[in-house]
Amino acid sequence: MNVVVDLLERPTYTMTQVDRLLGLRPGTARRWIDGYTRGGRAYEPVIRERRTGEELATWGEFVETRLLAGYRDAGVPIINMRPAMARLRSETRSQYPLAHLANFVTPHGKELVQRVQDQVGLQTELLLVVLRSGQLVMADPVELFVNAVEFDNGTAVRMRPDPRFPDVKIDPLRAFGEPTVRSVPTEVIAEQVRAGDPKELISELYELSLEQVHAAVLFEKRHSA
Repeated sequence: MNVVVDLLERPTYTMTQVDRLLGLRPGTARRWIDGYTRGGRAYEPVIRERRTGEELATWGEFVETRLLAGYRDAGVPIINMRPAMARLRSETRSQYPLAHLANFVTPHGKELVQRVQDQVGLQTELLLVVLRSGQLVMADPVELFVNAVEFDNGTAVRMRPDPRFPDVKIDPLRAFGEPTVRSVPTEVIAEQVRAGDPKELISELYELSLEQVHAAVLFEKRHSA
């Protein structure tokens, strides 16, 4: 089995963790990933092919939620992206089409995405690729996402969850998938600061810069449960 592809299937986070790590309102990850019911009406998932009731999100689901969060920040109704997600899964034969870099950066990938967008009639504000000066380029939320994610053979393997803190990274194979700065969990750093340890001491202990210690503390403050 391909280890990188298998990583996308790895159950990594609870829905609550996804909300916390990506700065989403409580309940958002569950709605996007597994759908919801409101006023007696059932709304199908955006990310999963169908509702499963599974409480854990895979790494692939977390990665795709990270991209959708960029559109959320722009005030876009994410539920409208569901038809495009379903078609992309079919066209790419991948459960996690948004977690594969080739779907966005290669000419073939951009053409595929544009065709899917046209087929489902995706609204302008939801487009994944756009036409600029006669060329297909990534839409702004996609470009920000690609710049925040590290890929191995075109598949997302780690990421920076918050663009404001580039030193903070998430790797599903390190620290139980929790945010770290150079492999040191941000929660550990923040807890030591709360306990009264000087930042200079923490910096020396973990061989981090003071800027990295400060970033870890600020990240935890803004993403605390």
